[in-house]
Amino acid sequence: MVAIVPSVRKRKNLDKGVDFHGAVELDNNGKLKGFEASAPATVRPSHLAVVSAITLIAALVRFYRISEPSSVVFDEVHFGGFASKYIKREFFMDVHPPLAKMMIAAVGYVTGFDGSFMFEKIGLDYVEPNVPYVAMRLLPAVLGWLLVPIAYFTLRGAHCSHLAASLGAFVVTFENSYTAQFRHILLDSPLVFFTALTILAWVHFQNQLTTPFTAKWWFWLTATGVSLGLTGSVKWVGLFLYATIGVSTLAQLWDLIGDLSITPSRFARELLARGVCLILLPGAIYMSLFQVHLMWLAKSGTGNGFMSPQFRSSLQGGSIPDTLRDIAYGAKLKIRHVATNSGYLHSHPHFYPSGSRQQQVTLYSHRDYHNDWVITKAKTNTTQTGLEWVKNGDVVRLLHSVTNKRLHSHSVKAPVSNSKIHFEVSGYEWGDDNDLWKVVIYDHDRDVPESADRLMAFHSKFKLVHTRMSCDLYSSEKKLPKWGFDQLEVACMRQAKPAKTLWMVDTVTDARLPEDSAKANYPHQSFLQKFTELHRTMWKINAGLASYHPYGSRPADWPLLRRGISFWGKEHSQVYLLGNPVVWWITTLCLGLSGFFGGILVLRRQRGYQDDTLHRWLSSVGLYFVGWALHFLPFFLMSRQLFLHHYLPALYFAILLTCTTLDHLIRPLHFRARTMLVLTMMLTVLYVYLIFSPITYGYPWTKEQCKANQWRAKWDFDCARMLSAHQ
Repeated sequence: MVAIVPSVRKRKNLDKGVDFHGAVELDNNGKLKGFEASAPATVRPSHLAVVSAITLIAALVRFYRISEPSSVVFDEVHFGGFASKYIKREFFMDVHPPLAKMMIAAVGYVTGFDGSFMFEKIGLDYVEPNVPYVAMRLLPAVLGWLLVPIAYFTLRGAHCSHLAASLGAFVVTFENSYTAQFRHILLDSPLVFFTALTILAWVHFQNQLTTPFTAKWWFWLTATGVSLGLTGSVKWVGLFLYATIGVSTLAQLWDLIGDLSITPSRFARELLARGVCLILLPGAIYMSLFQVHLMWLAKSGTGNGFMSPQFRSSLQGGSIPDTLRDIAYGAKLKIRHVATNSGYLHSHPHFYPSGSRQQQVTLYSHRDYHNDWVITKAKTNTTQTGLEWVKNGDVVRLLHSVTNKRLHSHSVKAPVSNSKIHFEVSGYEWGDDNDLWKVVIYDHDRDVPESADRLMAFHSKFKLVHTRMSCDLYSSEKKLPKWGFDQLEVACMRQAKPAKTLWMVDTVTDARLPEDSAKANYPHQSFLQKFTELHRTMWKINAGLASYHPYGSRPADWPLLRRGISFWGKEHSQVYLLGNPVVWWITTLCLGLSGFFGGILVLRRQRGYQDDTLHRWLSSVGLYFVGWALHFLPFFLMSRQLFLHHYLPALYFAILLTCTTLDHLIRPLHFRARTMLVLTMMLTVLYVYLIFSPITYGYPWTKEQCKANQWRAKWDFDCARMLSAHQ
C-alpha cells in the first residue's frame, strides 16, 4: 500500500525482538510476525459468516419501527417536498446537487406517490393522505444498512484483522446517530454510503499498485472515480472527498517520481489514468446528473424567483413573450436590473418614512404594471413629431406610468445603504433637473451591432447616470424594512461597480410601431449557461444560510458530542439526533493517539529505523486521518448554519481510524485476549446504544430515565413531555 508519508530509510543494524513500544514482536527482517505485507487479509468462510450475521443484525437495527413516527420528521419537510416537486416536474431551488433527491423521488413515484402531499411542516400526518413514506424512508435505510459490510471489507482491504474489521462493522451498526439519520427522508445516508464506497474502492486500488494497468487495477480505479462522482452529486461535502483522494493520489505520484525504475512514459500513463478516472469521470457524472435534473424539471415552480428571467423563460409557464426591439421616446418600458436576477425597477404609492418622504422606488421580483415607465426627452415641453429612437448618451426622464411620478434622486442618504456615496432614489411629481438621467450603453449584443448606439430591448445593457449628482442608478441584495414590503433597495451610487449599475429593457409597449416591427427576446440558454447560473445561485443561497437555529451547533461541539438535534416530538416520545457517546469519545481519543504514534514514527525515521508494518499502518491511518480532517476542519471556515449531522461523514473516517489503531495495538496479545477485548468493546457499544434507543427510534421514555441519561448539560431532549415512572 502506498503511503501518504515518504518512505523511511532502513537502518543497517535493525534491532530485532521487541518493537519500539515494547510489545510487538518482530521477525529477522524487522516485520511483525504473521502480518501479510502485500495482499489484503484473507477472508475465510468463518469470517464471512460473522460479517453476514452482523449485517443481518444491522438490517433489524436500521429497519426497526421505520414506520414511526408516522408524520413528517425534521428536514423531511425539505427533501420530501422536493420529491413532490420532482414528481410534478416543477422547478425548485436547493443548495444541494440532485442525485439523492432524484433517488428519493423515484422511489416515491414507483410506489404510487402523486406529489400532492407537500411535507409543509414537522408533525404532518402521513397516513391519512396515503403517502408512501415507509418506502421513501427505506431507500436511505438500505444505504445505511449496506454501510456495515462496506466498513468491514474496507478495513480488511487495508490489512486489518477480522476482529478489528468486525468491530468496525459492529460500531457502524450500533451508532445511534447513523440509525436516527439514516431512517428518514434525508440526504446524509446516500452521502455517507457513497463516501464509504469511494474509500472501499480506493483501498482496494492501493492494493493493486504493484500490478498497474491490469484488469483489477483499472476496475478499482474506475470504481473510485464513479463513486467520487456520485458522492459529489449528493452534497457539495463530496468535494472534501475529492480532496482526500487527491492528497493520497499526490502521495502515490510522489513515490513514483522517486522510483528510478519508473520510466517517464510509464509515469505519464499513470498520471493520465488517474486524471481520466479521478477528475474527468466524476465531473462527467456530476454534470450528467444536473442535465437530467434540468431536463426533468421543465415546469415553472417555486424556484423561479431565484433565477434570471432568461433561465425562467426556458420553463413551461415561465416564458416571456417577444417584445418590440426598438425603443422610441414615448414608449412604455419594463426595466430589469441585470445583476439581481429578478429585480424590476418599480414604484408604488407608498412613501419613505424618513429622508425626503417621497414615493418609494424599489426593485421588485414580479412582473406587474407598477414596473412600467414611460421614457421621455429631457425637455418635456418640446413638441415631438414622429418616432425618435433613444440613443447612447441621450439625457432622458422616466415617468412612472401608474402614479405619474418621475424617477428622481437628490442629496439625501439612501434608506438602507446609509453612506456618503449612496443617495435616495424616489418618485417625484414636480419636474426638475434632479429627474435627468443619461443613458450610457455599457455592453451590447455583438450579433446586433446597432444596439451599441441605439437603446434596444434585450440587446443593450446600459447605465442611468444622474446628470447633477454624477451617480449611477444602482441596486444590490439589500432589502428594505417592512415599510418597503421587503423589496430591494434602489439607490444612486458614486464609484459603484459596473455590475451593480447595469440595466436592460425586457418589455416595450408602443402602439405607434407597426405589428411587423422587429421583435426581441432572451436568447436560448445552453446547458452550460444554465449549469453555471444554477451553481452561482446555489452558492449564494448556501452562503446566506446564516440565521439562528435553536438546535444549530459549531464544529468544535461535534467530536465530543456536546449537543444534538431535536427531530420530532409528540405526546410522550421524541426523536433526537445524538451519537453513541462511547463511539464518539473513543474515536476522538484515537484521533489524538494517531498523531502521537505518527510522531514516534517520525522520531524512528530520524534515527534510521525502518518498520514496514508501522509504515503500512500509518498509510491507512494517514488516509483516514486526512479524510477526517478534510471532512471536519473546513466547517470552521463556514459562517452558515451548521448541525451535528454535518459531522457524520467525518465520523465514518474516525471509526475506520479507530479500528485500525486498535488492531495495531492489540496484535501482540494472545488471540483469546484480543477476542475478549473486542467483545467487551462491542458489548459496551451495544449497551450504550440501547440506553439512548428511545430517542433514536422515538418510543416512550420515562422522565426519570430521560433525566438520568442527560449526561451533558446541552443534551436538551425534552424530558418534560415524558411520562413519570408512576404514570
